[in-house]
Amino acid sequence: MNYAQIKNYDIANGEGVRVSLFVSGCTHHCKGCFNPETWNFGYGEAFTKEVQERILEILEPDYIAGLTLLGGEPFEVENQKALLPFLKEVKKFYPGKNIWCYTGYTLEPDILSKNGQARCECSDEMLGLIDVLVDGEFVEEEKDISLVFKGSANQRVIDLPKTLKSGEIIEFLL
Repeated sequence: MNYAQIKNYDIANGEGVRVSLFVSGCTHHCKGCFNPETWNFGYGEAFTKEVQERILEILEPDYIAGLTLLGGEPFEVENQKALLPFLKEVKKFYPGKNIWCYTGYTLEPDILSKNGQARCECSDEMLGLIDVLVDGEFVEEEKDISLVFKGSANQRVIDLPKTLKSGEIIEFLL
């Protein structure tokens, strides 16, 4: 997997001060995407063990609330396979920090469904490590800059642990 960018101090993509990892590779190609260069799976640099160790170091200070994954598309199957071991490390070293993930896929039909477009052997375990999932493709016609932590009105900010436990979508309370 490649990544496009790491933001050490991000306050736009989740609550609190966060470390954000922009992965490369996305098949959605949303009209009006703010990051179209990340559609290419080969864009950026390799997500090596050294890069992962650097992110773990950046996450260490108490004022860092957690990690945000976005892109690109973290839930592309090849990206899930690379991200899952890393997310396990993040939770192992920092169990009190949260993980947010932005995906253009929709949780129920694309990731949870047995025949979902983004479903693979890593999906359930990866979902179990994520605290907040912002799902749904960016829709330019529904863009609203007043929305909190999402770009278009169709997207949802989901409390993933509560959703997985209840079997019903539970929005994250902002």
